[in-house]
Amino acid sequence: MTSNYVRVTGLADLFAEARELSVRTMIFDVEPLVAPWHGSQESLDQGIARILGDVRTVPSVRVVIFATNSARRPSAVPACDGIQVRYLASAGKPLRTAPYRDLPRPGAVAGDQLPTDGILAYRLGFTFLHYAPKLTGVPPGPALMHRWGELVRPVLFRGSATDR
Repeated sequence: MTSNYVRVTGLADLFAEARELSVRTMIFDVEPLVAPWHGSQESLDQGIARILGDVRTVPSVRVVIFATNSARRPSAVPACDGIQVRYLASAGKPLRTAPYRDLPRPGAVAGDQLPTDGILAYRLGFTFLHYAPKLTGVPPGPALMHRWGELVRPVLFRGSATDR
């Protein structure tokens, strides 16, 4: 299984990398990339719309999946011309891979956590776009998981790490 690792610090870098990779599938972790951990329904809906607007700058994308291990859901999953859009609440990342079967390749998982998003990318053979901006207000659980993830990264993505 081949997976690459690219560390990005902002959305512009993330979408530039997706264009360079000509990804056909993008899986987005919801918190904090799309919406804050304890954000409102409105912030989630607006975040999804913002990401879908940015996805249009990656002409190769055919499928976008928003995945979160939380139970939160958007008001509605918006349509996006020419792109299949899905939302997975209580996704069970990285253990459950069935919802990601038969996705067009190449693909990328964009998220902030190596132990969930990074391992999911590895299991799918997708590139992991590690979204790592300077964040404030990170809840204790995700902060601890981030520290643990830094120990896991060399094992999963040996020799393929790139920082952007």
